[in-house]
Amino acid sequence: MKKHWLTKLIAVVSVLATLLLVLSGCGNSKKSSSNNPSSVSQIKKKGTIRVAVFGDLPPYGWVNKDGKRVGYDVKLAHQVAKDLGVKVKFVQVNANNRVDALNSNKVDLVLANFTVTPERKQVVSFAKPYMKVSVGVVSPKNKPITKVSQLQNKNVIVTKGTTAENYFTSKQPNVKLLKFDSKTQQFNALKNGRGVALADDNSYLYAWSKSNSKYTVGIKSIGPKSYIAPAVKKGNESLLNWTNKEITKLTKKRFFVSDYNTDLKPYFGKEVKPSDIVLPTK
Repeated sequence: MKKHWLTKLIAVVSVLATLLLVLSGCGNSKKSSSNNPSSVSQIKKKGTIRVAVFGDLPPYGWVNKDGKRVGYDVKLAHQVAKDLGVKVKFVQVNANNRVDALNSNKVDLVLANFTVTPERKQVVSFAKPYMKVSVGVVSPKNKPITKVSQLQNKNVIVTKGTTAENYFTSKQPNVKLLKFDSKTQQFNALKNGRGVALADDNSYLYAWSKSNSKYTVGIKSIGPKSYIAPAVKKGNESLLNWTNKEITKLTKKRFFVSDYNTDLKPYFGKEVKPSDIVLPTK
């Protein structure tokens, strides 16, 4: 009899212990969420989402002559804030400090033309992509670069921390890279003849060359097709999951097609089609 009651007692204690562990886990989950300044609940509580954007990259993110932030990524940021029911605070970044802005909690979300790469996946969490892109090369029309072989042992201009820098470093070691901190600096270097060409995402090289008629995108695509996606800090599952749902919803509503027509199309030449940039609606 005693053995029977002892067995039942052990069973009850085991159930209670399991229940306590579950409750403890829930408590820790709530505590973790409340301690995360970039969780959806904390963003809504603060009433503001901090978004990293470029300030010198038409047509994606720049400051116009009236001092207003505009562009494809900027419009997406406004829509994200609207759907969260909060205001947006823009934090200007360069290509090489986007990761640091997240990891130092200066921003909640990066919408700064951030290309998904295996290396970047190790340090940030990417949501679903909203755009596709490839590395391209722009050069003077009077000395056009149309083949990668023309770049061997020549100076090519890039921005630090970009996909173009990573590509040439790993795949074209004989190309000499001149690296700059910002888009403005890199394009000024090209105009000043410091390199035979400039490599960057082809999507905004098309836009830049259209407004700088002495230059041409002689190499339209190098390497594999890449994707642009929002990024959050590693471990921020709350905002990551919400952003994934948001991108899916906006894609179905053809938000990105509309954004392309109003913010990108006017800056591109005839050689660029919406399907070159916008992901298909599912």
